[in-house]
Parts: sequence; structure tokens; C-alpha cells
Amino acid sequence: MRERTPEEERLRRRQRLAAALRLFAAYGFDEGAAGHLTARDPILDDHFWVNPFGVHFGRIRCSDLLLVDHTGRVVEGERKINPAAFAIHSRIHLARPDVVAAAHSHSLHGRAWSALGRPLDPISQDACAFFEDHVVFDDYAGVVLDTAEGDRIARALGGGKAAILRNHGLLTVGHTVEEAAWWFMSMDGCCHAQLLVEAAGAPVLIDPERARETRAQIGSHDLARLNFRPLYDHIVHEQPDLLD
Repeated sequence: MRERTPEEERLRRRQRLAAALRLFAAYGFDEGAAGHLTARDPILDDHFWVNPFGVHFGRIRCSDLLLVDHTGRVVEGERKINPAAFAIHSRIHLARPDVVAAAHSHSLHGRAWSALGRPLDPISQDACAFFEDHVVFDDYAGVVLDTAEGDRIARALGGGKAAILRNHGLLTVGHTVEEAAWWFMSMDGCCHAQLLVEAAGAPVLIDPERARETRAQIGSHDLARLNFRPLYDHIVHEQPDLLD
């Protein structure tokens, strides 16, 4: 297969980012003006693409995305950036050169589970993808508007794929847009499942060794991309204007 040019990769990331935002709207992850997804630019690697502030996820098109530099200046696009998006995502992209994309939104089940201040348990095959690969950032300090707070979140995240921000919500990262978006969707579902199980009784946990084996099978970068693919194909088929 021919390797994509940087310009082709830029377009590909923007298209996946727009599609991920449409999918987040379809899943009900939008909450007013809150929430942001980013993708590192493949040409200017200290810049990232992000959804504009105050635009509904369900209306985002590829052409609406903003290109932002390391100081928070919008260098391409006509709208404003969410200050919290810059404070969090800029520091994650800086701390984690391996991270291409990051996703954060105030999904219902994610923020409900976050109020418990606990990591997810390996109660299902899907939850094993996050076993020993996510953290709890347990120091809520209000709306994140300062890059110093973003630095603390990035340090807590470490090399993991996700963080539960206590009393706030979920944050996921990936080596591709597809991966970061899929981990967010899957993690919110795992939060929902554990909330349901614990409301009914005491869950039976998967043995740690078996959970690690399962994580190796379903918690990889490739599996996340594979799981996102049919969702991308479906949303583009249903809403082709997102590619505009």
C-alpha cells in the first residue's frame, strides 16, 4: 500500500475528527458547549485540530475544524477555541508525543462514574481493555482553564489510554483519531455497565491475570481502529456533508 503524503494524512485526520464529533452527537455525548476532540497535525506537529467552541457536535464539518498552535492561537479557521480544550489538550499533546488524538466530553455515564473517584473494575470483556491502563485524576479544581491544570492531568495520565477525571468525566487518547474516539465510546459504555451492575448487586470480577490477557487481545491500538471503522462508514453514509 502506498504511504500517504502529509497532506493526505492531514485530510484523513480531519475527516475522522469530524466523523468522531458527529458520532459523539449521535451517542448523546454532547453537553451544551462542553466537550472537545483534538488531532495532532501531521505537518506542524506542535499544532492540533479541534472542534470550534459553541458549535453543536452534530453540525461539525471537516471545514469547520480549527488549527491551533502551541500558544492557543487559531491559525486556520474562523471561530474561537474552547479555553478548556487548549488547557487540557495542548498539555497532553506536549507530554505524549505518541498521542495523535484526545477526546474529552461530559457524557452522562462517564461523569456519573467519575463522581465515585474509582477506576473501572474488570467486570466484562470490554472493561478488560482498560484494566491497569487507565487512571483516576482525583483532584477536582473546577473548570480547567489553566495549562498548569492540564499539566497535572497529563502527568496523572502517564502512558495510559484513559483517565477518569473525578467529578468531571472521561478523557481518552490514542495513536489515531479512531482509537481515541473508540476508547471514549467504549469507556462510557463500561461506566454505564458498572453503574447498572453495582445497582443490582456485587459484581464478579475477572481474575487479574485473565484480565491482562484479555486486554492484550482487545485493548490494542489496532483493535480500537478496527472497532471504529464500521461506525465511521455508517456516519459518512448517513451524513456525507461532514466531509465538506
